[in-house]
Amino acid sequence: MPDDEPADAWLLEDAESPGQRAGTDSLVLTGLDDYEGPPEGYRDRVSIHDGHRRLGSCSEFTRILAPEQKAPPLVLRGLAQSDQLRAALAKGTRKALDLEEACLEIRDHQGGLLTGRLMWTSISAWRPSSRGADLIDLELDGNHFDLVPEYARPIWERWLAGPPDTVNAWADLDTRRRGAWHDLVRERGCRLSQHARPGGRIYELDGRYITDEPALYLALGEAVNGPGGYFGGCLAALDDCLDGTFGYTAPATLVWRDAAIARQHLSRALSPDGQPYDLFTEVLETLAAGGMTVTLA
Repeated sequence: MPDDEPADAWLLEDAESPGQRAGTDSLVLTGLDDYEGPPEGYRDRVSIHDGHRRLGSCSEFTRILAPEQKAPPLVLRGLAQSDQLRAALAKGTRKALDLEEACLEIRDHQGGLLTGRLMWTSISAWRPSSRGADLIDLELDGNHFDLVPEYARPIWERWLAGPPDTVNAWADLDTRRRGAWHDLVRERGCRLSQHARPGGRIYELDGRYITDEPALYLALGEAVNGPGGYFGGCLAALDDCLDGTFGYTAPATLVWRDAAIARQHLSRALSPDGQPYDLFTEVLETLAAGGMTVTLA
């Protein structure tokens, strides 16, 4: 974030440092910005924090972009063609092969929809597939498709086997991987149709593993909607869920077991612009405003 607030704070996801640049006092950070990062040409002071503690500040900041590389094609093997795709391939013109906006549906091994990805793409090649008669291997331009990061692939492998059938299956993961787990929870939860339950229910939250923000929302989602359940991923999303569209109906009671662990880890947080706030207390206040009485145990 800018040190003297000449510009808004910005997010650098999966930030890592390869160390100090040789012969200088400069530190290089790599990561993916949120596409609303520092203004073009910004070189002023910045300070850095990780959401919990300040990591330092520097007198000058320079944004170095990696050289653009052509992305490898996205290959769909054993694809059953629709009549519309078959006609486009038969025509073979550039216009016919430009799919514009396409939706890629990713399904688990039982055929359930795991997630989906929208992308702007075109067909670059196709050939008969070895996986069956009348099936093809279709190559798509991959320049506008975000690959699953290496660290998240084991998470996807676990979900491709099917949604979790026990709570806390994410408990042994670090914060970054818990975030990747929650991404799949959120996409599935926002897609499912949840039936409203009668008010007056008592939910029990297992707080033993709430040592970071992703764990907070994973545990809360499972308390309300069972293994792999979704019930918010930030305060605004939690407020939306409390409106009753995610299986919850007010009033209700939440028994929060081992709440002291979350209080210890979430009471001293930093907002994107570096202002301290108490996430634990704000979550309690949001739940109370949504008609959920919380009992700390």
